Formats: sequence, structure tokens, C-alpha cells
Amino acid sequence: MPDIRLTEEEIRYATLFESITGVTPIDVVIDNAYSRVIYVVQKNQAALAVGKGGSNVKMLRQIVGKDVEIVEAGDTPEELIKNSLYPAKVIMVKVTKAPSGAKVAITTVAPEDKGIAIGKNGKNIARAKLLAKRYYDIDKIILA
Repeated sequence: MPDIRLTEEEIRYATLFESITGVTPIDVVIDNAYSRVIYVVQKNQAALAVGKGGSNVKMLRQIVGKDVEIVEAGDTPEELIKNSLYPAKVIMVKVTKAPSGAKVAITTVAPEDKGIAIGKNGKNIARAKLLAKRYYDIDKIILA
């Protein structure tokens, strides 16, 4: 796991998240390109963080004025990519090196879930790329 330093703004978002959900986030990523805040939480904490019927996410969304997304952490790059593409059914993730030396994750998704994995305007795959780069220095994710 890389040494991630949060900015003051990210720390404020983390504190707000914890006060509303009761869950301490591992990481907070502000993604201005998609007007969202991505919270990374410990394994098995996502449901608690989301709240009954998504109540915590709705409340956070109103307060911060951006989309709020919650992703469970992963011990491996494969697990993190799988978690960040949820609810798409990820069949397999294989991390390899391209001839250029860049790390590439070839991700196989159930055919009926390809649209979910990509997301509206590519926002779900962008989330996976952002987190894979931040945690495991993976340069590219290819959906197969």
C-alpha cells in the first residue's frame, strides 16, 4: 500500500463521512472531472457506510453537493479493481506489463455487465483506473 497523504479538503470530507456513517474511510479521492467524492473503506464496511436504503450516501451527497461513491479496499490490485467496478460482475482481472513497461490490468466482465462496468460517460471505469493507479501504479485497464 502506498503512503497516501490527504489534503485538508480530503480530511474534512473524511471527518464528515465518519460522523455520518460511523465508518472511518481509508482514503478519500476528490474527482472533479466527474464531480464526485470516492471513499475507500475497509472490507465488509461498504454496506454499513452506504446505510439503509442508501440513506448515508444521500445525506452526504446533499451536504457536499457532489456524487458520493464508496469502494471497499482490496489487498491485491485484482481485488481493488473488482471492488471498484461493483456492481458489474467481474470474472477475472490479470495484471501484466505492456512492452512499454506500463502496468496493464486486463479485466474480463460478464457480457451483460459491460455497460455497468463502463458507466455513464465512462465514470465507473474511470473510478477503477483512478484507484488502480493510486494504489498499485497500474496505468491502464482494458475491459475484455
